[in-house]
Amino acid sequence: MLFFLTTQPLWVSGTILVGLTTVLAMLGPSVVRRYVTLESLATHNDIAGFKFATIGVLYAVLLAFAIILVWQKFSDAEASVVQEAGAAATIYRLSDGLGDKPAAQIREKLTYYLSATIADDWPAMDRGTPRASTSSQRALDAIYKVLLTFDSSPQGNVAVLAEILHQLDVVTQARRARLVAAVGVVPNVIWLVLFGGGVLTVGFTFFFGTENWRAQTVMTALLSILIFSELLAIVAIDRPFSGPVKVEPNALAYVLEDFAPTPSSAPGGGGRGR
Repeated sequence: MLFFLTTQPLWVSGTILVGLTTVLAMLGPSVVRRYVTLESLATHNDIAGFKFATIGVLYAVLLAFAIILVWQKFSDAEASVVQEAGAAATIYRLSDGLGDKPAAQIREKLTYYLSATIADDWPAMDRGTPRASTSSQRALDAIYKVLLTFDSSPQGNVAVLAEILHQLDVVTQARRARLVAAVGVVPNVIWLVLFGGGVLTVGFTFFFGTENWRAQTVMTALLSILIFSELLAIVAIDRPFSGPVKVEPNALAYVLEDFAPTPSSAPGGGGRGR
């Protein structure tokens, strides 16, 4: 159910998670008043108010913690993509120091890796699948193979080779980080507490006794909108690469465009690229 809400447009998820729950919350006071008299409810308003304040504070702390957690993980996922793109661009430029043939091999395989990542990894992560695509994995392995079999001693390119390997390790680690983040960060037990606490907090307001029944219904509806809107925000960004609010592969796409030759790099031109 949570994955369904994550992958739907925001208006669909909002209608289900906020609209439907608010309608049910507005019906709650009416149902309670059918079986419990106003006098009985009003008698316990003072005690109920104290207990409601305790429940509200506890739930607010949990809700704030969950929002901070998913937002931090969402930011980390975005940073991982940017880091992966930056390291790929660095490898592309450093490859010049290894000679024409190794540089051409590295650039070809690096270009294929980025293309496969955008074409295969992102749809898989959008489905919440943590497994990497075989095409991008093979391309990454091919880059390692070229570098690990390269003989740098005759040309004295040890320092360049070491830095390229370091940047390739950065690409690998950033890739693994985004694949892990694709499955979401909030454990199932926390989801249970979040939704259970929301229902409990809203449901507690049904048992307050107020003379103005309509005012109580409106207050309950506003509380429900506030709580479940925040839950909607958590659901929307819990999976950083799924749904309408997600990290796009723009950083990788920009680097891939940067790899493309410019007119100046054509035969007779003066440059290699941007």
